Amino acid sequence: MSTMLIRYAERGDIAAIAEWNVAMAWETEQKRLDLELLTRGVAAVFDEPRRGFYLVAERDHQAVGCLLITHEWSDWRNGDYWWIQSVYVMPQARRGGVFRTLYNDVAQRAKAAGAVGLRLYVETENQRAQNTYRELGMDECHYRMYEQLI
Repeated sequence: MSTMLIRYAERGDIAAIAEWNVAMAWETEQKRLDLELLTRGVAAVFDEPRRGFYLVAERDHQAVGCLLITHEWSDWRNGDYWWIQSVYVMPQARRGGVFRTLYNDVAQRAKAAGAVGLRLYVETENQRAQNTYRELGMDECHYRMYEQLI
């Protein structure tokens, strides 16, 4: 039986996290991301811990996935929501409990830190991911997301 470990990402993980983000953007949205810009963006999380943190899943001492946690203050709840972002699981490790283990780890850390909830967004066409999130007990919100890039 293989063992899984969830750990905080380290600077040595930056290249892999950036490459995984490129793969995730292509797989889910057919978007090509600029690897150099993305690598700087990943590094910026390590440079400014207030931005959040990455967790890495290792199975048998091999990194097989990751996610990013960022925070959003809620004055309504007087606490932080933890946003799960940049989720990636290597293809050969999918459907093997990697995301579930990451999610459970995040939920425990968030509760211990006093967070008021977990949130994430998902591509509207990604039914597989939506099913996974529902299976984990997450509910679809009644909000729509809007953005304007500047």
